[in-house]
Amino acid sequence: MDASDFRRLFRYDRWANREVSDALRSVADPPAKSVRWLAHIVAAEALWLARIQRLPQPMPVWPEFKMDELPRVLEAVSGEWEKFLEAPALDAGCEYTNSKGERFTSPVGDILMHVVNHSTYHRGQIAADMRASGMEPAYTDFIHAARQGRIG
Repeated sequence: MDASDFRRLFRYDRWANREVSDALRSVADPPAKSVRWLAHIVAAEALWLARIQRLPQPMPVWPEFKMDELPRVLEAVSGEWEKFLEAPALDAGCEYTNSKGERFTSPVGDILMHVVNHSTYHRGQIAADMRASGMEPAYTDFIHAARQGRIG
């Protein structure tokens, strides 16, 4: 994969996170687990970008955001990823320490793939949680976004 492929994946990720945020905000009482998972998505995305840029961890991995705070934070983190993806060094090694205190070095390209897949995984959990609560989740399949022209 090259940088343009990752830019497209992150456009998908941004669109899908917005869709989930909108779906959760459209209900009177969104499931607490769903809100927590969405907060974790944005926190993990911020954490990985900070690791790549060798910056301090910007927020806890499981932050306590309120639903009305999440759209702003999601957009801010997505905007930072967009800037980074203008010229990523995909093969560069990124040294980091995980949440268990273990040290690793991973290629930036692998981290980018992880970020998108991690977010997709948790969006699936949110969809299942919303359905279990009798709510309609956002339709965030990649192919749907592509067919709708949402990601270029």
